[in-house]
Amino acid sequence: MDDKILQKVVSNVAENVNEIKKREAQLSNFRRILPALIEKGLDNVNLSMFDEETRISVLNAFGEEYVRKGRLPEAMKAFILAGNRVKLTALGKDYERVGLFSNAVECYRLADNTEMLLKVGNKCLEEGRTGDAIRAFRAINDVERLVRVGEDCLRKEKYDHAIEVFSAVNNKQKLAEVGDKALRERQIGYAAKAYELAGDSERLSSLGDMCLREGLFATAFKSYNLAGNVMMAQFVKENFGSQFKHD
Repeated sequence: MDDKILQKVVSNVAENVNEIKKREAQLSNFRRILPALIEKGLDNVNLSMFDEETRISVLNAFGEEYVRKGRLPEAMKAFILAGNRVKLTALGKDYERVGLFSNAVECYRLADNTEMLLKVGNKCLEEGRTGDAIRAFRAINDVERLVRVGEDCLRKEKYDHAIEVFSAVNNKQKLAEVGDKALRERQIGYAAKAYELAGDSERLSSLGDMCLREGLFATAFKSYNLAGNVMMAQFVKENFGSQFKHD
């Protein structure tokens, strides 16, 4: 190897070593004042003077200290800012251990950890934590599992979750089915919401007719409006508008 090239390589290595030592010294000094900065709060600390690598190291130090103190939401924020997916996954597992599955799902989502989202989704489903299971499966866009969850919710008359699922997967037929069952069970609010999300004008107008017959004028008006049935909406407003507040 040419001497000049060798000298340049040695010089570059020396510069890199010096830079690493400088950064380690900065972090060492930072760690000594970290407890005081923790009390000040991450949002109130200015890290703009650091280069990107040092800033990330500082954010990770914040996150680790917050974890040690049991301040998991603040740790989560620090690791998000640092883009530390490994630490976010570890934090998700901590949340799982204490039964905070919504937080665990959010950590795994931010870490883009498909494997853990699938595992926690299945676990939540087994334990009856339907909402958290839905959030996990939505995060990985697992349509097949979402549909199964939605159908199970429909059988168990968990209309809010069923509507959420079938709306997420854009299954208008299933939304109409949810609305029909909700209506049979006199859950008119859920029926109206399901029909609205299904974009089913015919069913919304039929719902309006039923509500009008039963004196539920405000709901009838809303249903006709959502159906685009301007004539009937106007009819209800003109003739029963004064009674809306009593509906």
